[in-house]
Amino acid sequence: MGFVHFMESSTGRAARVAAGVVLAVVGAAQGGGWWALVAVGAVPVVAGLWGRCLAAPLFGSSLGG
Repeated sequence: MGFVHFMESSTGRAARVAAGVVLAVVGAAQGGGWWALVAVGAVPVVAGLWGRCLAAPLFGSSLGG
């Protein structure tokens, strides 16, 4: 479960939040239909701030890591 443990660490959480912010900024900058990217970017931001790894169930772990 190395991936899940990393994603639940403070570094992994920061990486998820940063990736989500980048997606949201790119979507907002492009405008038009790219606004959907803002919504997609919000998911890792919220999950990172909430402390949940949404990919964890795919690796046989709980959402909490």
